[in-house]
Amino acid sequence: MTALENPGVDPTDALSPVPAWGSRREVPNVGKIKFSYGPMDCGKSTLALQIDHNLARQGRQGLLLVSNDRSGPGQITSRIGITREALELDLDTDLRGVVRRAWEQGTHVDYLIVDEAQFLSPVQVEQLGELADEATIDVYCFGIATDFRSMLFPGARRLFELADELQPVQVEVLCWCGLPGRFNARVCGDEVQRTGDTVVVADTADGGDGGDGSAGAGDGEYAPDAPPAVLPAAAHTSADDGDVSVAEVNRATPPTQTDSTTVRYQVLCRRHYRLGDLGPAGSGHGQLRLT
Repeated sequence: MTALENPGVDPTDALSPVPAWGSRREVPNVGKIKFSYGPMDCGKSTLALQIDHNLARQGRQGLLLVSNDRSGPGQITSRIGITREALELDLDTDLRGVVRRAWEQGTHVDYLIVDEAQFLSPVQVEQLGELADEATIDVYCFGIATDFRSMLFPGARRLFELADELQPVQVEVLCWCGLPGRFNARVCGDEVQRTGDTVVVADTADGGDGGDGSAGAGDGEYAPDAPPAVLPAAAHTSADDGDVSVAEVNRATPPTQTDSTTVRYQVLCRRHYRLGDLGPAGSGHGQLRLT
């Protein structure tokens, strides 16, 4: 007798992950992990701070976490001028311990906002999964998916594998040709760089992102699996002794550095990234650079 011939058998039972009505109360309540990703200038940090604002207005309590923010440690900054203090993370930070210490101090944690999440280690992403599943904490991660080689950051890769929701963020970030920009090309002189094990943080030319005439800093990138390369003075390689903060990277740049060693980032579509085509005039205005 088939399931269709037996009225007491639900033929969808073997196909559906939804438990029967009477047992739904036994399903554990868990938090969610959402990863919002996109290229430079697409509004990720602005969205992070907006979500924090909205959740706080609803009476929820959360923690702001960040790694290697463009303007220095211990803050989340948006290029439209919004800034909030945040806890600076490094690769040795146990995110479960961060939440545990907040609990010990009497702070109930409903959610986490993690900016520059591409710099998390895979282990830290798994810790976020544990917090979501076991402590019912909602986790909102924001970051760049791919590095200057168009390869996934290790942290971003693990987020793609574990997150409950994936949201591309694209607020009219365009390639010089007018197509949506997806790739953060690292440019030295007029050449797109394809190799290098570096953390490079770049400043915006002409104060384009500061809004107040000051130059805002750009997104850092870390490519741990790439072969070493000859780098400009402000680049930090994995062979260096000790950790170098974003602020230290910026300070390491000699003010007399010539344009021939300028490192900047330019957002390109896939075709022009693949071809290394920076546009008719190099498309330098308003892009991120380090001089």
